[in-house]
Amino acid sequence: MCLIMHGGVWQGRLKACLAAAEIFIGLFAAVPPRDAAPGRHGLASTAHAGSTTAPAPSRPHPGPGHVFHASRGARCSPATTHNPPVLQRDPWKMSNPRNGDTKPPCLPRNGLVKIPTQPNGLGSASITKGTPAVKNRLCQPSSVPAILSPALAPRSDLPIPSLASPLSLAALAGVSSPPGASLVGLNSSEATPGAEHPSPERLPGSPSERQLAVDEKILNRLFWYFSACEKCVLAQVCKAWRRVLYQPKFWVGLTPVLHTKELYNVLPGGEKEFVSLQGFAVRGFDGFCLVGVSDLDICEFIDNYPLSKKGVKSMSLKRSTITDAGLEVMLEQMQGVVRLELSGCNDFTEAGLWSSLNARITALSVSDCINVADDAIAAISQLLPNLAELNLQAYHVTDTALAYFTAKQGYTTHTLRLNSCWEITNHGVVNMVHSLPNLSVLSLSGCSKVTDDGVELVAENLRKLRSLDLSWCPRITDMALEYIACDLHKLEELVLDRCVRITDTGLSYLSTMSSLRNLYLRWCCQVQDFGLKHLLGMGSLRLLSLAGCPLLTTTGLSGLVQLQELEELELTNCPGATPELFKYFSQHLPCCMVIE
Repeated sequence: MCLIMHGGVWQGRLKACLAAAEIFIGLFAAVPPRDAAPGRHGLASTAHAGSTTAPAPSRPHPGPGHVFHASRGARCSPATTHNPPVLQRDPWKMSNPRNGDTKPPCLPRNGLVKIPTQPNGLGSASITKGTPAVKNRLCQPSSVPAILSPALAPRSDLPIPSLASPLSLAALAGVSSPPGASLVGLNSSEATPGAEHPSPERLPGSPSERQLAVDEKILNRLFWYFSACEKCVLAQVCKAWRRVLYQPKFWVGLTPVLHTKELYNVLPGGEKEFVSLQGFAVRGFDGFCLVGVSDLDICEFIDNYPLSKKGVKSMSLKRSTITDAGLEVMLEQMQGVVRLELSGCNDFTEAGLWSSLNARITALSVSDCINVADDAIAAISQLLPNLAELNLQAYHVTDTALAYFTAKQGYTTHTLRLNSCWEITNHGVVNMVHSLPNLSVLSLSGCSKVTDDGVELVAENLRKLRSLDLSWCPRITDMALEYIACDLHKLEELVLDRCVRITDTGLSYLSTMSSLRNLYLRWCCQVQDFGLKHLLGMGSLRLLSLAGCPLLTTTGLSGLVQLQELEELELTNCPGATPELFKYFSQHLPCCMVIE
């Protein structure tokens, strides 16, 4: 939602506010807010991209997810004069996409979306895709449901405001935009100096309209419909809106991403002053991602953020130059940290882990840190008895490291992700299944030396698994899928991306799994139409990804309409996915989101 600012700075804003309130008031009776359960009021929870009416989305819900991959995405940003801080979706959460009439620009997987700058230091947002069920969603659609009450039917020709496109609310209010008008929030330096936030008495329109625009009860319900990006912009409209939006409930699950240069203001004399983080504290942020920081930067952050000592629960350091001493000071001073991520931090050593890791940590992610090897895993296993989740991307970790986990961790650790651990073989899998028998989430993505025998060990010993990721394991064949189908009766999610030896025979084994809800077969180059027929009887399937499967034809794909319970279907880069097929799906799978 963008407001036009011209000669009478606040008058343009206020007319827009009233127009927005008039239009959105019709939403309350027809559409449930984000925290409503899916399907509430009889509305479907998902819709095809071509649908003319988008349902109200459900709020993000917890789910297993990859940790902080935001740096991989490309930025789609408006014209700004500087790079503001970023908001990132909590890696332990999921977010549901929403569809509207206008197709928004596509974003890369794990993409970043910048939004207009605002003076409080919270200027842009990055939504990190989490679980495999989310990370294949490539578009960020309009966030406002396209549903209006009958009372507003005469104005149904007006576009629905959204930050996905630069739509001026002045158009909705019937106010023409003067030449040279600027979008409020795109550049805070363009605002008229000394402009004051208006009071309700100065609002144009009748007293009832003026009161409606700042009624906190209405605003508390209205703002649930907007994404984090849009809330950042809406907080700039007036003090009343900011007061409502700055409640911590609107920012749960989001993590501010701060780069080194954004932590300091340059004074006229050339000296640097650490920025105020009070705005973050008001919103109750309990997690931060710091990019490119040094030991000194971290100490400054601890001294300047009011909640740093006890209130911060999650810390992520990316491409940081933190040393062993800095890591020790950070974890000693920030007593509330229970989730820690170290990504691309090459200046700390295994000795630093031994001296700094604290038993209160329950979730740890270490990736692309060149000094991490078997001894680092020994430190983790000995010093973190309450570890529930471990995400590890380390190229020098061997089979020996997986035997270090203690008996207590065997009971507490439920999630283990070993991504691109190239040196791990079936012997390491033996150590893992005996050390961590209670795993419910396991990823061996990119562990290229693991074979069908390793998968058999997993299936026979880890019967509690609900999610298994075997992507980029080129030695996996149909035999591994037979082991999975026979023994993993609780499995709900299976990722087989780039398992190039899987054929239609393997899919016939999977067709017997009544609990499987999410199946990923991206770039499985031997899967054909006959294999898809085996999947047509899987009534439990809710998500199916066939992206990049070159042998699937339009005829074979059209049979998927038999999966009436399907909620998401990904057909990106499928030669058989034609425009006619997508139209066919929109007619016969109206509740399924089809990703082209």
